[in-house]
Amino acid sequence: MSDQTPELYSLLVPLSEDRLIVPRACVVEVVRFSKPVNEPGSHSWMLGTVSWNGRELPIASFEGALGKAVPAATGRTQIVVFYALTGRLKSGYFGILTQGFPQLVRVNKDVLQLNASSGWPESAPVLCRVKMINEFPLIPDLERLEHMLAEELVRA
Repeated sequence: MSDQTPELYSLLVPLSEDRLIVPRACVVEVVRFSKPVNEPGSHSWMLGTVSWNGRELPIASFEGALGKAVPAATGRTQIVVFYALTGRLKSGYFGILTQGFPQLVRVNKDVLQLNASSGWPESAPVLCRVKMINEFPLIPDLERLEHMLAEELVRA
């Protein structure tokens, strides 16, 4: 029998003041930032859509979804493309703005611990914060974010 602890390949996604940690399998690709076409009347965190692989990809600012200011795009800004899990988005995918290129990490139960701190609204798309060695990334609720994006697209 092997005594190795099972590991999960994950990505640390840099935000303006935080990081997200997501399983690598949830991410389709990371693409260069292009300015989204804004959806009139949508919340400020819903940045609009960009054309990606022949689809209209809805783009969100995770910081904005947390009730914080939406960061300005810089030369380091990228879009992380996620699989849509609930089927509510016609494109089957959505994007989150990132402030740099995500970092691939391997995590296991020995390096992750639940952190009891919060600091986000109850309606925010966050499951929890974890402690990972010297980092305290957020685990996003991708289903909730997808639901929020779907509602914004219906209203537009």
